[in-house]
Amino acid sequence: MYMTKEVNACIEGALEAGATSIVVNDSHGTMRNILLEHLHSKAELISGAPKKFAMVEGLDETYDAAIFIGYHTRMGSDGILNHTFNGRVVRNIKINGKAYGEFGLNAAVAGYFGVPVVMVSGCNRLSEEAAELIPNIHTTVVKETINRTTAVNKSQELVYQLIKMETSASLNEKNSIEPFTLDGPILVEMSFLHSGLADAAEILPIVKRKDPLSIEYRAGTILEAYRFIRSLIMMANNSI
Repeated sequence: MYMTKEVNACIEGALEAGATSIVVNDSHGTMRNILLEHLHSKAELISGAPKKFAMVEGLDETYDAAIFIGYHTRMGSDGILNHTFNGRVVRNIKINGKAYGEFGLNAAVAGYFGVPVVMVSGCNRLSEEAAELIPNIHTTVVKETINRTTAVNKSQELVYQLIKMETSASLNEKNSIEPFTLDGPILVEMSFLHSGLADAAEILPIVKRKDPLSIEYRAGTILEAYRFIRSLIMMANNSI
């Protein structure tokens, strides 16, 4: 229910800023978290998994902006529940030599379509990770990290107010926030938590084994790279 209320607060902020069409893509875990019966009546919902583009399913060049609610930092960094797509599988993902988490990879897919990510909510460490990639992004800090599973949380009512306020402000300033892009050609390096997971990923013909824990492959665009990332994670996870 908390997640649905946070999404509704975001929708209210978007409507306040003049949005006329809002699509919510349920994105965490099984991607069936949002309670449709409690979703704001002005929004549509994409729900369920698997999805070809996971957390950014349905996004294309017709959208003016994207907003990410309830995000976390990348695997191995500081921050609440830090992981990258699957905490039982992925140790690290690099694009052209730089490590990215879910925020960066999803923002890059949005950027491919020319869509800026204008606001994100999460812990204070996630706010820092996002601002490193998109300097003018609005962030809603809903909790302060103590360690990976411990935080100082703001009250839910305050969180709803902050999300609504930052959503409205970010959309009003969307023209000053540049889309985040990762231009091709793209070299993807993925490292796994143990060698058996890399063994499973290595089955895909495009993959080259780098070392016991890591594979790499090349892609023409971030869309292609992203779909292979998702596929390789599913392959490795199914081998557990």
